[in-house]
Amino acid sequence: MDDDDRVTRRQVGDAEARTANRRWWDADADAYQAEHGSFLGDVDFVWCPEGLREADARLLGDVAGRRVLEVGCGAASCSRWLATQQARPVALDLSAGMLRHAAQANARSGVRVPLAQADALALPFADETFDIACTAFGAVPFVEDSAALMRQVHRVLRPGGRWVFSVTHPMRWIFLDDPGEGGLTAVHSYFDTRPYVEQDEHGRASYVEQHRTLGDRVRELVGAGFRLLDLVEPQWPEGHEGIWGQWSPLRGRLFPGTAIFVTEKPAG
Repeated sequence: MDDDDRVTRRQVGDAEARTANRRWWDADADAYQAEHGSFLGDVDFVWCPEGLREADARLLGDVAGRRVLEVGCGAASCSRWLATQQARPVALDLSAGMLRHAAQANARSGVRVPLAQADALALPFADETFDIACTAFGAVPFVEDSAALMRQVHRVLRPGGRWVFSVTHPMRWIFLDDPGEGGLTAVHSYFDTRPYVEQDEHGRASYVEQHRTLGDRVRELVGAGFRLLDLVEPQWPEGHEGIWGQWSPLRGRLFPGTAIFVTEKPAG
């Protein structure tokens, strides 16, 4: 298979996507933490490459005493920050490699949070267990049936509970993953929701990331029973010159890179 065929847009079933992404994050965990660990911190809640922090945004509301599920936690820095705010977090991820880093950061920081390895499409918790669920770029873009993920989160939340998650802003899918001038020209249709796929020499997916339009996300949430409270599109802050993959000051000052959905499971 040519290198040009290693990256494509094609339909991928749930089983292939789950296998690919679990293997990818297990293999990439060390490199990911080496590249981004200092930005994310051991005990911090950063929503996005723009640097918006929960300490400033307070999108989760009052977390003290609340049971919080972090879905797709990675190294669980968000959960450790929540623990310092008197929340009672549980950090969940599919990847053993990422959870290994979470365990190391628990020990390194002295802020220990419970860790669970599980699939976000089959959350291993009883109904109405948590007051809040959240994720910063975890799980949601990596499952084929994200509507089912929304239903799972709705199931484990108590009435009145919040579900807040950040993802790549859907309009970014129009452009190439290029932080420079090449990333300023629209080349893809916004309405083409086939996932981005990297595949091996045999044509098997090795990394899969899903695209949904803003309307798709709203319909998933409403269909699961959530009420949309806010859609936050963080602006690129002055003085932030860092580059994270396709995120850069050049692009960030022109169009949004992140969408944060703030939702609630209605009470009663």
